[in-house]
Amino acid sequence: MKKVKVIIWGLGVMGGGMADMILHKEGIEIVGVVGRGAKLGTSMYDYIKTERGDREDILIGTYEDVIKPGAADIVLLCTDSFTAGAFDKLCYIMNQGINVITSAEEMAYPQAQQPELAAKLDECAKKNGVSCLGTGVNPGHIMDLLVLVMTGVLTDVKEITSRRVNSLSPFGRLVMEEQGIGISVEEFYDRKAKGTMSGHVGFEESVAMIAAGMGLEVAEFSQDMEPITTDVDRKSPHGFAAAGSCAGVNMTADAVLSNGIPVHMHHPQQIEPEQVGVQTGDYVIVKGSPDVNLVNSPEIEGGLGTIAMCVNMIPQVINADPGLHTMISLPIPRAIMGDFRKLIREDRKIVK
Repeated sequence: MKKVKVIIWGLGVMGGGMADMILHKEGIEIVGVVGRGAKLGTSMYDYIKTERGDREDILIGTYEDVIKPGAADIVLLCTDSFTAGAFDKLCYIMNQGINVITSAEEMAYPQAQQPELAAKLDECAKKNGVSCLGTGVNPGHIMDLLVLVMTGVLTDVKEITSRRVNSLSPFGRLVMEEQGIGISVEEFYDRKAKGTMSGHVGFEESVAMIAAGMGLEVAEFSQDMEPITTDVDRKSPHGFAAAGSCAGVNMTADAVLSNGIPVHMHHPQQIEPEQVGVQTGDYVIVKGSPDVNLVNSPEIEGGLGTIAMCVNMIPQVINADPGLHTMISLPIPRAIMGDFRKLIREDRKIVK
């Protein structure tokens, strides 16, 4: 069997990390990279950690030149955070008859805020006989899928709290902009008032996934954000916050599910938290029968976690029935340490 063929659309921090991961795996290969601007016509290896060595070079091209029918088994789309921004790209990919995984946060459960677009994506996928998934470390795993997994050992659930204290340092410039790294407190509140301060994208998706996974709906939902200011200069690979400016965002959300279960989401995220004595970690606290108090500290690194989730879910997406999927409609994620081809179902055609 030929290797699983992958195209990467967007060779930033996340896309580049996925390329590095794939190049060190068995039974899978990168056959194309989509980019724009100054990257067009240059080598993929100019933007990733892995050296080319004796590998065949891969030049970055436009999506029209790279993504064509039969070109690959799957595309990893690493360009957007919002469903509306990723929608046209996802449809283009699927209309070429190619499966797709996107790291766009809202796509982890697009039914939450974009039900009409979600329905259109599902229709497009089924029409073309392919599958579409949005995933990442959060949303997609830590604050939603992991919560659901832990409720699996309970006979009754009374209250859910999901807390993630994380570092933004591994992420690229787009995330730095979305989180307001380096802006003044005044600008933070101005953006918040205007609705242009993104903060963490995904709370509504995570809560909706938790509800759907337990056979419920979301009855009430609200979220808020406050700036995390810094007393010292902080510098990450792609961001800088001078003393007195914003080094991150403290995001919170509170929801009530259709049967009255309260859900609380706490997500303070900032660059270089260790520099000011903040310990990162992931926490799932469920009151019920029995109680759950799961702690993982330090956090699962967001950048690596998202890279791994997108690559490790490739076989599940290729194997899936055509349509729009979420992390609760596919088999569980796991690290793939052997040959990717061994995990592809025999009735799923791999590009020759």
